[in-house]
Amino acid sequence: MSLLHMKMLHPMTSFVVLVALFIFLTQSSANAMTYNVMSLGAKSDGKTDSTKAFLSAWASACGSASPATIYVPPGRFLLGSARFTGPCKNGAILIRIDGTLVAPSDYRVIGSAGNWLFFERVSGVAIYGGTLDGQGTGLWSCKASGNGCPSGATTLGFTNSNNIELSGLTSLNSQMFHIVINGCRNVMMQGVKVSAAGNSPNTDGIHVQLSSAVTIMNSRIATGDDCVSIGPGTSNLWIENVACGPGHGISIGSLGKDSQEPGVQNVTVKTVTFTGTENGVRIKTWGRPSTGFVKGVLFQHATMVNVQNPVIITQNYCPDNKNCPGQVSGVKISDVTYQDIHGTSATEVAVKFDCSKMYPCNGIRLEDVKLTFKNQPAESSCANAGGTTSGLIVPKSCL
Repeated sequence: MSLLHMKMLHPMTSFVVLVALFIFLTQSSANAMTYNVMSLGAKSDGKTDSTKAFLSAWASACGSASPATIYVPPGRFLLGSARFTGPCKNGAILIRIDGTLVAPSDYRVIGSAGNWLFFERVSGVAIYGGTLDGQGTGLWSCKASGNGCPSGATTLGFTNSNNIELSGLTSLNSQMFHIVINGCRNVMMQGVKVSAAGNSPNTDGIHVQLSSAVTIMNSRIATGDDCVSIGPGTSNLWIENVACGPGHGISIGSLGKDSQEPGVQNVTVKTVTFTGTENGVRIKTWGRPSTGFVKGVLFQHATMVNVQNPVIITQNYCPDNKNCPGQVSGVKISDVTYQDIHGTSATEVAVKFDCSKMYPCNGIRLEDVKLTFKNQPAESSCANAGGTTSGLIVPKSCL
């Protein structure tokens, strides 16, 4: 099946095809040439810079005409900023990590690099197991004191890449975003664990943008920003069985920062739990003109445990009140379904739809929603939002 055809599939169909693909990749890797980073000079003491050994292993694996495996044994391996670039001569590279990759303890070493571990123009790369320790606490402290800190590095980034699998990977204390998927097709993430303090700034767990056929399953995300953030140009995204908290919830957006921007469509978020988070399921857009849109979204089987904003659409995002006061969002939101959303709100207003005056939200559907505040029915708030309801709806709908 061509990648073009996969792009058109329903997300769950894409998932089945992805599973078959990754079984093939794994089987291909069973007989692969293996490059052990320690054989290439890496040290497992957590103090010796092993960046060159990892890049050497990548050069050999990427240059191999047949499937290849990079093996990282138990231990702690110190790495600086590292770019793993393609295209490669083969389409099946397995990176098996039994140890921990550690970023430099001095955040300034990689703090301005943008990325710590970065893959670009690769296809058929799978990362199994392992822990990535971004050692970001020093940078968070710097930002809290506000003394000219670098912006920080994303722990793991993939850009312009296809057929990627991350399985059983743990990301700890990233300086900035933990995992970023940008301009990619056919990505499977399963059994991923993200852990950072609830007050750590800009540490989104998984960020997806300009990508299609991305699946996130069976994962646990605890961080200081969005558990999953969904940026412009995302389509056919499937999120299932994810636990979020602490964090800012699962967010589509923010969108509409740029006047010319691709939309978000065909997003499914199901069987998710939010515990003590700032938001549950959120759509957020800037309050200024944009060509962006959101359509074809299903939020299904969500459990809220003491969540400040369980269900929220906000189209008046304007940080520091710069470049947007007095304007309205151009992002058009339509065909969004909330099905079986239940649990407890930490605030009185559990359902809030604050939509664009120029382009009101339409096609909002509430089906079997039950959210309470202090053991009483919560409240809902609507502005410029239209839609329908079915089944039991608590709080009473304001659509």
